[in-house]
Amino acid sequence: MTDKTSQIKQEFFEKLKEVKDIADLENIKVQYLGKNGTVTALMKDMKTLDADMKKQFGQVVNQLKTEVSNAVSDKFEELKKAAVEKEINSMADFDVSTPANLERGSYHPITLVQRECEKIFKSMGFTVEDYSEIVTDYECFESLNIPKHHPARDMQDTYYLENGQLLKTQTSAAQNAIYKKYKDALINEGKPIKAIFPGRCFRNEATDACHENTFFQMEGVMVDKNISISNLIFFMKTMLSEVFRKDIKVRLRPGFFPFVEPGFELDISCLICGGDGCPSCKHSGWLELCPCGMIHPEVLKAGGIDPEEYTGFAFGLGLTRLAMMKYGVKDIRDLNSGNLKSLSQFTDDE
Repeated sequence: MTDKTSQIKQEFFEKLKEVKDIADLENIKVQYLGKNGTVTALMKDMKTLDADMKKQFGQVVNQLKTEVSNAVSDKFEELKKAAVEKEINSMADFDVSTPANLERGSYHPITLVQRECEKIFKSMGFTVEDYSEIVTDYECFESLNIPKHHPARDMQDTYYLENGQLLKTQTSAAQNAIYKKYKDALINEGKPIKAIFPGRCFRNEATDACHENTFFQMEGVMVDKNISISNLIFFMKTMLSEVFRKDIKVRLRPGFFPFVEPGFELDISCLICGGDGCPSCKHSGWLELCPCGMIHPEVLKAGGIDPEEYTGFAFGLGLTRLAMMKYGVKDIRDLNSGNLKSLSQFTDDE
């Protein structure tokens, strides 16, 4: 058996000398150390030996395995170093004095709108929070007054994962965590909770000119004593006037959302068609932009806040639709198309 290991060792090192690249090395490694490799097969032959021979032969095989493994590692480092040197040498003729290509990229229109909204809300005392795109059922639904089997879940076709988590369908999924994060400062120091949390959302729905399965929202909440609907309207109108640099015609109509009571839909007059009607606004002249309302008492309770003492408002601003209105994008699908020719025309106003 020792003669066989010696023969395998000699064959291995002869083949190793012929290796020219990492691909060849990987083939050699699999041939000798793989699941069905030559060295691995020796271990299987041990079952035919008696106890004394097994111990002796096992030591020989383990030594061979170590030598082969170390030789493969050393060869890999050698090939890696040679590849780096080859890359460096290929750049020897590179002229560092050649003028740079000054053609620069551009930000995505949704990025521009998001940064602008963040800047506006920061100026009004809001903090900007980040949150995961993968959340639990409790975060996305139960903490928002949507228990299991509640009909309101049918309003959102959700992407569930095998582990029971899901891709968040709404930025509202961060509300519970935000309340718990800042409730002590609210209760003990009297500091109102004022936060926005932008993010990407996912829903399994058919796409058209104004609907996508992947879109961006910006959730906002404010919780303090004596917060009313008038506070909500003030902040939203201030934000919209800053974004569009002009007064925007809006309307507030009743809307159902389990985590707010009362709930509203804040629509803006379609800026693409001027209110005349087009595919982007479903020919209604209005575009749904901001579901909002007063935070439901049960949602505040879930966040550890007493609804008898504190009230608040919440809104979900559609950043994707806001970008469409601001930049005159007629089809929402263009924003996720990756068409650089279309997207590169947008620049920061500053």
